[in-house]
Amino acid sequence: MKVSVVILNWNGENFLRKFLPVVVENSAIEGVEVVVADNASTDGSMDYVSASFPTVRTMIFDKNYGFAGGYNKVLANIDSEYYILLNSDVEVGPGWLLPLMSYMDSHTDVAACQPKILSYNDKTVFEHAGAAGGFIDYLGYPFCRGRILGKVEKDEGQYDTVADIFWATGACLMVRSEVFKKLGGLDDEFFAHMEEIDLCWRMRSRNMRIVCIPESVVYHVGGGALNVEHPRKTYLNFRNNLLLLYKNLPEKQFKRIFFYRFFLDYIAAFQLFSTGKPANAMSVFKARTDYRRMKKRFKTKRDENIFYSTNCCINEICEESIVVGYYFKGKKTFSKIIF
Repeated sequence: MKVSVVILNWNGENFLRKFLPVVVENSAIEGVEVVVADNASTDGSMDYVSASFPTVRTMIFDKNYGFAGGYNKVLANIDSEYYILLNSDVEVGPGWLLPLMSYMDSHTDVAACQPKILSYNDKTVFEHAGAAGGFIDYLGYPFCRGRILGKVEKDEGQYDTVADIFWATGACLMVRSEVFKKLGGLDDEFFAHMEEIDLCWRMRSRNMRIVCIPESVVYHVGGGALNVEHPRKTYLNFRNNLLLLYKNLPEKQFKRIFFYRFFLDYIAAFQLFSTGKPANAMSVFKARTDYRRMKKRFKTKRDENIFYSTNCCINEICEESIVVGYYFKGKKTFSKIIF
């Protein structure tokens, strides 16, 4: 098989009813299959898929393995040249797949790519999770072409060129299967959130390219499995961000950056508490506590990443703080960020 478009579902029957028919229709290309894997849903999702789409390959798991673990399980059983990890709350258009396939076929040094991601609810603006390609600042805060912190830009064609990026969004991530397997896939212990950034960091540290191909456009609802305001999402984002940094930062940068992050995380917790979100604030404290508890288990992964790193100067890591730039310098669009 050339390409496997893989949707990992968890209680997303409404999204599957809305978007799966379009995915199947617009992925009807020779050598392309659509796979739906299920993390032990209880809402009848897979009954719908089996009854309505007999040509769609399905896998059903015994429990919820999360985004990372679920994708690792399903992709271990798929033999294709390319994987596309596609969220169930993504709408794809008629021409979404061919530009991705064509670019990957003609650029063998590219390990992974993503399309341009626009908001399903307002198709004139970028979507938070990925926009036109992901980057990160030196303190570990992710941002995108088209999105800085919580502010998304209107799509006016300003990012319609193919660009090298630091990370490609897990909402719609195309990756060479041989690269995915060589790097050990996603990190199961992340469960969900930032696992794709961790995978992409491993690619970039080994000097593999990742690109955004804006000729392909998809529309993402966002927050389909977990609302952006949910304390669980806050917890996973803060915990996994710290694990991400610990796993991948060179030793000479690690202590300095974690010194800064100690203060920045507690400032964030105070801000959440002062704006009426005490549960989210407590999630930050729990995230830092659990990071310290899990850190020992990640020592081997960290040592392996540092050992295999061949790219000491990753161009897509911003050398200025986007937090400082956003709040104190008015830098709220990607074009104002200096690398």
